[in-house]
Amino acid sequence: MAKTPSGKNNSGRGLRDLTVKVKTARGRTLSSTRWLQRQLNDPYVKRAQVEGYRGRAAFKIMEVDDKFRFLVPGARVVDLGCAPGGWCQVAVKRVNTLGEKPGKKVGTILGVDLQEVEPLAGAEFHVLDFMADDADLQVKEWLGGKADVVMSDMAAASSGHKQTDHLRIIALCEAAAYFAFDVLEEGGTFVAKVLAGGAEGELQKLLKQKFTKVGYMKPPSSRSDSSEKFVVAMGYRG
Repeated sequence: MAKTPSGKNNSGRGLRDLTVKVKTARGRTLSSTRWLQRQLNDPYVKRAQVEGYRGRAAFKIMEVDDKFRFLVPGARVVDLGCAPGGWCQVAVKRVNTLGEKPGKKVGTILGVDLQEVEPLAGAEFHVLDFMADDADLQVKEWLGGKADVVMSDMAAASSGHKQTDHLRIIALCEAAAYFAFDVLEEGGTFVAKVLAGGAEGELQKLLKQKFTKVGYMKPPSSRSDSSEKFVVAMGYRG
């Protein structure tokens, strides 16, 4: 029987510290072999398997929320590009969608993605292109109102060119931000993954106009060789 995630950022003690070596197989490139070896030896990948999460990204949103505290009981959350559902697994516990915290408000989680996502108790998933006309109106209808949190872990397919990938993900973040402006309640929070590279300055400028507080964080679970970081904008001005 699969374990049910607790939503807590546990230390992960008890995992065996073993190094898996991968040989380059026929038809597999050296770069793909290196990626596979890194994946097999990633402690957060192992933790996700042990603790029942759908991916290592679950620990990133845990660590970001541990610092900024936006996933609170009763919050109405929209997760853009939610597949495979790891962020929603964390949010289910923290916003109390299943009512497991007596005396606390019960939240709502709505995940949207271009592909179908495996069902998850406490979360509602829909196939939706958030760039489509009236997508914000559709989300509000599903939620029964506006959202308190919009979060996005979206990333464009890698081109292999660092600056191009940076510009692509910044474009996605800006689109997600404008979507958030349409669906967020006053005082709401926007969280998104970005890649450091210079162009994020315009995104920061935009967010500072719309929110009272804007900060950045690189979670401990983010790989050291990755340029990713997370922008957290709180206190939506409406």
